[in-house]
Amino acid sequence: MAAHSHTPANPHTHANPHTHDGIDWSNRLTTFRRADELDAENRRVVARRLVRPLPETPTVVDVGSGAGGMAVALVEALAARGGGTVVLVDAVPELLDAATTAARAAAAYEPKPVHVRPVLADVATERVLDLVGPVDLVWAARVVHHLPDERAAVASLVDALASDGWLALGEGGLEPQFLPWDLGVGEPGLPHRLMAARAEWFVRMKQDIQGVVPLPVGWNVVLTDAGLLDVTAFSYLNDQPAPASSLVKEWAVEQLRWLAEVGADRLHPADRRTVARLLDPDDTAYVGARDDVYLLSASTIHLGRKP
Repeated sequence: MAAHSHTPANPHTHANPHTHDGIDWSNRLTTFRRADELDAENRRVVARRLVRPLPETPTVVDVGSGAGGMAVALVEALAARGGGTVVLVDAVPELLDAATTAARAAAAYEPKPVHVRPVLADVATERVLDLVGPVDLVWAARVVHHLPDERAAVASLVDALASDGWLALGEGGLEPQFLPWDLGVGEPGLPHRLMAARAEWFVRMKQDIQGVVPLPVGWNVVLTDAGLLDVTAFSYLNDQPAPASSLVKEWAVEQLRWLAEVGADRLHPADRRTVARLLDPDDTAYVGARDDVYLLSASTIHLGRKP
């Protein structure tokens, strides 16, 4: 991940010289790693689907590589079809180092050579084409919507594609659900109020990005306007029902803590008290010890091919 906004009231954010949104993404490295583990099999399936139409030994770019979960999946997918190159691009050094380590570790176990190359860069101010040259696939998940000018960012990604190259944007879907509507403490419906507060925070986050340009259309329109052909999309589920694994419960605790932080000044005091109980390991309502915690989310991938 390489981007989000200035929200001084949010203790999870502060002015960060690496990104336009001011969020300290390096502070979320552990959370990213846990999310990668929970979504690993889905990413393998997506990576195999994305590399299938590419030429032999292609070059693939992972923009906003985060902790390296998708980079690992791309390494595995390329190795299975004869090898290639994975270029990791991120504006946060700590995340780029983590992703590079994970991807190179995966490549070391593969029978076919996959080269891993890290590039520290801000794709909002640096042209991807200048950084990596013409490539066969650009993958960018949950990154573009954190940049000041999303259309310009997509245009830059398209410019980096070779003829018949593909752009894959991981944007949108359905926000993760993980708590029952009635938790037995506080007012029922807390999960919905948390998501509403998060939505308000996101609006402010976008507005606070310096030089932000509104994007009042869907991603299919953006990709078509950027000159791509065969524009389409597909979605996949991460469905891990209750009773959940310990990993899902750990993720749920972190997710609830993050939602409470970004929505702190938008939640009713009674809801804040309920959240405090849910996050207290000594409380009987503690999320990390509940048997009714689950994970259900949907992620959407938007695709387009350069002529």
